[in-house]
Amino acid sequence: MDFIKITEQDSHYNHLEQMSVDEIVKHMNNEDKIVPLAVEKALPQIESLIEQVILKLNSGGRLFYIGAGTSGRLGILDASECPPTFGVPHNLVIGLIAGGDNAIRKAVENAEDSTTQGWLDLKRYEISKNDIVIGIAASGTTPYVVHALKACNENNVLTGCITCNKNSPLSLTAKYPIEVIVGPEFLTGSSRMKAGTAQKLVLNMITTASMIKLGRVKGNKMVDMQLSNNKLVDRGEKMIMNELNISKEEASRLLKKYKNVRESIRHGRK
Repeated sequence: MDFIKITEQDSHYNHLEQMSVDEIVKHMNNEDKIVPLAVEKALPQIESLIEQVILKLNSGGRLFYIGAGTSGRLGILDASECPPTFGVPHNLVIGLIAGGDNAIRKAVENAEDSTTQGWLDLKRYEISKNDIVIGIAASGTTPYVVHALKACNENNVLTGCITCNKNSPLSLTAKYPIEVIVGPEFLTGSSRMKAGTAQKLVLNMITTASMIKLGRVKGNKMVDMQLSNNKLVDRGEKMIMNELNISKEEASRLLKKYKNVRESIRHGRK
């Protein structure tokens, strides 16, 4: 089957500058409704990749995301949320972006076109066969990402990907590809829109499902979250109160002593 870059195809809408704001947002919203349905079609692929992530993390490995532009930023966002949400080390889920940390805020010219830098960036973390690398690229053609995954394959590092085109070079390179076909963007080629939303939904699934299966959630609560502000401390106290059926004062005392919701509950039962 020939590769067609759907993410670059012409928008179904034209003369956008002549639309009212009401028309623009309604048309955008109609396009956005396509995204969760496209993700649903990819659920078998998503499940297969998550199972591999769980195996690697349970065996002491790490999860790497690698991408460029919007895709790279989304990977970094998901990785950076894991320590505060699930209480895991910062080096368990790692996000890499073409152009380095400067590219998180500002585009770095030609960074995504390198065929060697992706693997060099991974090697700085002493990447090994214990780890898993997920390439993120809406187009599925980004050289930085595709060649990083090719190098991973050559070095027995397990690979997955998230892309929004069928049979892309990235999909054909990754051992566990995820293809979420959302169609042309409202603004032609602006893959930060539907494609970016689709990637974010899939990333949510990957880390949330993995952390649940790694035992980082109790019931439906984030019992290992970092207590980094007053809102989270209050949330933690309420979890402890409900779990142990105790007063706010007692819950607060336990939380101050053990600095963790899970440990507070465990010791509170004794």
